[in-house]
Amino acid sequence: MAVSELWVAPDEVIEYTSYEDVKKRPRAKLIADIIRARQKVVAITNNHFQDYEAIPEPVRMAVILLAEAYAKNDIEISNGGFKSETFDDYSYTRDSATIDLSDLGLDDLLSDYIVTEGIGRVVMKLRAI
Repeated sequence: MAVSELWVAPDEVIEYTSYEDVKKRPRAKLIADIIRARQKVVAITNNHFQDYEAIPEPVRMAVILLAEAYAKNDIEISNGGFKSETFDDYSYTRDSATIDLSDLGLDDLLSDYIVTEGIGRVVMKLRAI
C-alpha cells in the first residue's frame, strides 16, 4: 500500500512517538496500525477525504495519534497488560500502561471535517385544522 493511501508514513509515527517500544515496532505492524487509525478517522468524520488535494494536517495528526495509541496498546496487551520496571534497587509496577483513545483530543482535531449526509430531500405533510 502506498504512503499516499495510508495518509501517514510509518516513519512519521516513529518520529512523533516518545515510546521506545513503538519506535522499535516492525514496519508491517505500524502500517496495520495506520490503516486502523485511518479507518477510525473515516468512521468519526463520515468523510473519505476524496475531495481534498492533500489530506489536511489536523487529520494527519489524528491518524498519527491513533496509530501511536494502537501500537502502544497492542504492545502493552501482548506484554500482559501491566508494566514493571526496576532502577538500581527501586522497582515499581503499574496495572496498565494502555492509552485511552478518548483522551487523545480527536474531537478538536476532526471537528471541521465531519460530514453529515442526509437523504437529499425533505418531505413535509400538512393538514388543515
